[in-house]
Order: sequence, then structure tokens, then C-alpha cells
Amino acid sequence: MPVRITALIDPDTSPSSRRLAWLAADADGVPVGSAFLRLFTPTGQEHLAELEVHVHPAERRQQTGSRLLEAAVLAARSDGRRCIIATAEAGSAGDRFLSARDFRKVLTLTFTRLPLADADMAAVTEIIEAPHPGYRLAAWDGMVPDEFAATFVASRHAMDDMPMGSTDFGTVTWDLDRVRDAAAVVGKRGDHLHTIVAVHEADGVIGGFTELVVPGNGTGDAQHYGTGVLPEHRGHRLGLWMKAASIRQARERYPELGGLLTDTADNNPHMRHINDVLGYAPTHSAYEYQLDL
Repeated sequence: MPVRITALIDPDTSPSSRRLAWLAADADGVPVGSAFLRLFTPTGQEHLAELEVHVHPAERRQQTGSRLLEAAVLAARSDGRRCIIATAEAGSAGDRFLSARDFRKVLTLTFTRLPLADADMAAVTEIIEAPHPGYRLAAWDGMVPDEFAATFVASRHAMDDMPMGSTDFGTVTWDLDRVRDAAAVVGKRGDHLHTIVAVHEADGVIGGFTELVVPGNGTGDAQHYGTGVLPEHRGHRLGLWMKAASIRQARERYPELGGLLTDTADNNPHMRHINDVLGYAPTHSAYEYQLDL
């Protein structure tokens, strides 16, 4: 049965990207698949696009996915992009689709979950209360307070050397507008952004941070966003300290919350160790693929 591919107007834009979309429909106009191509716009990532392709299981192996991919690749090339990245769960139809179409595997991610009801809060409290000479914890909800704004922006460089395998991810430049825009996006959709930082007491500089986004209704699972420690502040177990504090905060403030989710690159042993110590258990793995244009 012939499939028609239609380009759509996608309103999903953000300060750091815009998105293109396509719909695949059968001869009767019934949707059978879709594709979304996110085009990153910040300086240092103008070469990069991110792809999602979805095809109804009953409609697979009929070239629908291939035609959606062709449309997305053409658009990426026309926009001057150098590469497309896509993520698929290990062993899934998407995994098989990407590996068969010139995408190369560049990163393996392990997804983990901490059920809050099973969290060892005595161990978490012990980690939080252990001495960290020269540092103190601070926290805020939503937008970064003015008093921490400049040093929090600087602390985002803690993610600059985050292990990314061979992904051509480019460089991400953070300024105060981008930090505030990211927080505004979370708030606009009704979710809660909570940030915990480790402050170096001698100079008031933020040495590391961790972020958690909780669903607006306080139920289901929350998602860890970035966690990072600046190179000059590493070796003091600040990552473990901050993440433990985030667990306790979530447990106390959201009694109906089910669990905390995070994903970590397999070539990031330090963060994997932190998650293991805190009781996060693997749920599944995924691969990041890259297509060089």
C-alpha cells in the first residue's frame, strides 16, 4: 500500500533548537509513522541534528521508516548539518533500523532507577552528614537566585569533559540567558526543577551541581538532569554528596513520588559508581548512533 510523506509545521521550538516534522499516512490518510528532526542552534552545535523515527509495528518492513529517514536526511543536508544523532533502546526495532542504515554506534547508555520506597535513607543520611571540609550545600527551586547566578553559569563547565564516546556533539556554551531559559521550559510545562550545589566556602564559588526534575503532580518518576563537578573541585566526593541530598529532598518533599531516573554513559565510571553506591538499579540500555552526512 503506498505511503504519503507530508512535512508538518512543528511548533516545538526552544532557545537552543528548532524542530522539523513529517507524517507518514496510508492511502486512506491513516497515520502510520512520523519523524522529528531537531536542529540545534547554539554556537558550537550548528552542525548537529537529532532524529526520532516512529513507525506503527504493523506497518514496519514496508519502507515507511526508510522514506521518513530520507526526508529527514535531505532536510539536514539542506540546512548544512554535518551529522545526525539518534538513540534507540538496545535490541529494539529502532536499534536494528539504525544499524542497518549507515548509522554507527558512538555511545552506550545505561538507564537506572532508584525506587524511593526502597532507598536506604540511613545510608543516604550518613553520606549527607559526612564532613566535607571547605564546602557547604545550597539549594533552590526553579530559576537560579541572583546571588548564585554568575557562579552557577560558570559551574556548567563541569559538563565540558563529560564522556560522550565518539559522538560529534560539539561544544555547549552556557550563559545566564540559557540557564534561565532552560529553567523556564521546565516551569512552563508544569514540572518542578530542583537544584543542589556544593559551594566552596573560601570564595563562594559553586564547585558542582545536580538537578532533578519532578513531575508537576509529584507522582510517577522524577528525572535527574545534569550532575557535574568542576575539575578543580574533584576528589572531595561532592557528586555523591549532592546526589544523596537530592534523594533526601525528593523523599521528604514528594511523598507520592515513585522513583528517580538517570542515565549514564558506560564510559563514565565515576558517575556509574555514584549511582551504584546510592542504590540505583539498571532498567535497560540504549545506544546512541551517528550518521555522518
